[in-house]
Amino acid sequence: MRQPFVAGNWKMHGALERNRGLVADIAEGAAEIDGVQIAICPPFVYLDQLHALLGGSGVALGAQNGCAEPEGAFTGEVAMPMLQDFACRYVIVGHSERRQYYHEDDALVGRKAARAVSCGITPIICIGETLAQREAEATESVVTGQLQGLLDSAGHEVLGKAVIAYEPIWAIGTGRTATPEQAQAVHAGIRRWLGEHDIAADALPLLYGGSVKPDNAAELFAQADIDGGLIGGASLEAASFLDICRAAARVDR
Repeated sequence: MRQPFVAGNWKMHGALERNRGLVADIAEGAAEIDGVQIAICPPFVYLDQLHALLGGSGVALGAQNGCAEPEGAFTGEVAMPMLQDFACRYVIVGHSERRQYYHEDDALVGRKAARAVSCGITPIICIGETLAQREAEATESVVTGQLQGLLDSAGHEVLGKAVIAYEPIWAIGTGRTATPEQAQAVHAGIRRWLGEHDIAADALPLLYGGSVKPDNAAELFAQADIDGGLIGGASLEAASFLDICRAAARVDR
């Protein structure tokens, strides 16, 4: 049975003093929520702080990115083995902002995912289509094309140990959200594709990301193939983030 999973992606937000209160509130609230894996992915510079703040809380720590290389002369990069030093259980790879602004392609994302798995870190692999691609009715071909690129680069074993996050690019930070039916249709297609390619589709967590809020989380998470969410802006407010986690906990699988 797939356990619901909610991960907060802080993106480029945070400050030492503000983090203390936010993390304390999340950890306190999370202690009363059963049956949901909860993670926070802050910017690199706050990993040490959150490693200390989250210790013993049951809330997992993740990173927002990592390098495909194990070490070396790659100025500005952070290696996956470095993330191990802070007990990171997860790392986000292939987020649409990394793809759009830093020109990361499926081959590189697959290599990052493989490096994470080799270090015992679960990659949260992001995929999704633009508004133009959706309006052209190309969502399925875009998403399955991304999955095929990842499979070609990373291989079956890596994908089988990953979390897949479907994030329609047109719904990230825009206030627009795919309807539960739209999101479910894509998630079902992803799970079907995984099964057709001999990947443990029934066991693999599939998350939805794209303006998830407390008022739409329950309906999204109630869909048969949506196992939780990758949460952006709402993860910066403890009350909102915890409400989303509670919505995931109420889902009867």
